[in-house]
Amino acid sequence: MKTYIGVDLGTSGVKLLLMDQDGNILNKVTREYGLMFPNPGWSEQDPHDWYDHTIEGIRELISGTDPSDVRGIGVGGQMHGLVILDEDDEVIRPAILWNDGRTTKETAYLNDVIGRDELVRMTGNIAFAGFTAPKILWVRENEPDNFRRIRKIMLPKDYLIFRLTGEYSCDYSDASGMLLLDVGNKCWSSGMLDICGIREDMLPKLHESSDVVGTVKADIGEDLGLEGDVKVCAGAGDNAAAAIGTGTVGAGRCNISLGTSGTIFITSDSYAELGNNALHFFAHADKKYHIMGCMLSAASCNKWWMDEILGDRDYSAVQKGMTELGRNSVYFLPYLMGERSPHNDPLVRSMFIGMSMDTTRTQMTQAVLEGVAYGMRDCLEVARSMGIDVKETCICGGGAKSPVWRKIVANVLNIRVKTLKNDEGPALGGAILAAVGDGCYKDVEEACSKIVKYDGYVDPDEKISSDYDKGYEFFVKLYPHIKDLYS
Repeated sequence: MKTYIGVDLGTSGVKLLLMDQDGNILNKVTREYGLMFPNPGWSEQDPHDWYDHTIEGIRELISGTDPSDVRGIGVGGQMHGLVILDEDDEVIRPAILWNDGRTTKETAYLNDVIGRDELVRMTGNIAFAGFTAPKILWVRENEPDNFRRIRKIMLPKDYLIFRLTGEYSCDYSDASGMLLLDVGNKCWSSGMLDICGIREDMLPKLHESSDVVGTVKADIGEDLGLEGDVKVCAGAGDNAAAAIGTGTVGAGRCNISLGTSGTIFITSDSYAELGNNALHFFAHADKKYHIMGCMLSAASCNKWWMDEILGDRDYSAVQKGMTELGRNSVYFLPYLMGERSPHNDPLVRSMFIGMSMDTTRTQMTQAVLEGVAYGMRDCLEVARSMGIDVKETCICGGGAKSPVWRKIVANVLNIRVKTLKNDEGPALGGAILAAVGDGCYKDVEEACSKIVKYDGYVDPDEKISSDYDKGYEFFVKLYPHIKDLYS
């Protein structure tokens, strides 16, 4: 029986799963690693930690199985992070992560001096503080010695694949989030390379996500007990990999992820310029495209509120008291780390509004869940304004485990919300890509149709949705009133 390893290289840790060729999950392992915050708003990691914890995770994952069954590895990884190597392939400095906010100046330069229209022409997207290109500009300006040493630039998952195979590779979905890729033509943008002061030979070779880019190095395979040529595919950015793991492939499909960050992911058969709005138009791991809105804080809002403020880890008990959906007078703006879509404002911060002497902690907790859902609707409304009609979505991520949060999302967005039998996110997507790369399936759509299963759904309630429509009218007035407070 052939088996495949899927890797989810996340922000707080790496998650791995072992899947057989029929899609059955045989084992799962999680290994956590640390974050570094050297200055307020900065977020960094040591790339060596990704590799070391992944190797130990694979060792544990395949223990008790026949390692010779492993035929492929696929990786879904945190997007946008800047990894730079010198001429000896040594890491020059810690990776600057997706949620790092140091590039406000560089992002403003790209959007306001180079110009949003010009960025869209070159890449299909405008600049965001989390993207990779502004980070390169920051290193050039603030760490010129490090900038001069750069010989290779890559993303987090691509560094892991490089360590496994020795190959410099990147897939189109992950490359889309660098602001260095001409998404429509699927090639590196010469204009953006000039702006950043880098050469194309500093960037990895581009691939479709299921392409095999190499095999596990002999010494690594021997150390892990793997046998033969274990193929490694190009993989995908975490959101595209999660979409594969939820079956969100082919045109007109939607997936919402309530993880540390939150995304709404809508598939498209063809490329189209979105213009100067704060949604992204990226390549997808199914060889097509997708529109995506990204909130920087989603399930992390509830974790912050419950763990740090209430000091109560019994999430479900607190949520059981939420019986007045759509009637809450308390509102929460979910901008704990600024916001990407649709506001593109790294400086704005969260707030509660609407409290009175009789406000309860249940109302405030409900407001946190509703605030994230309203933020998702902000993104969906941009898509709707473009004529995109979304009637249902799959939902995944830690927040999706909450029945009441699923019900809130269904009613705030007024669409059917489907749940998964196996919510394994990017790790499952990585394993599926590996199986496709090994030839078990003719393409990603066929693999998803046979592997991904749904086990339920929530439909919106007409009365609750109507109440949430009124609540959303109030919510959308809040950001314009507070944005200048933080500018």
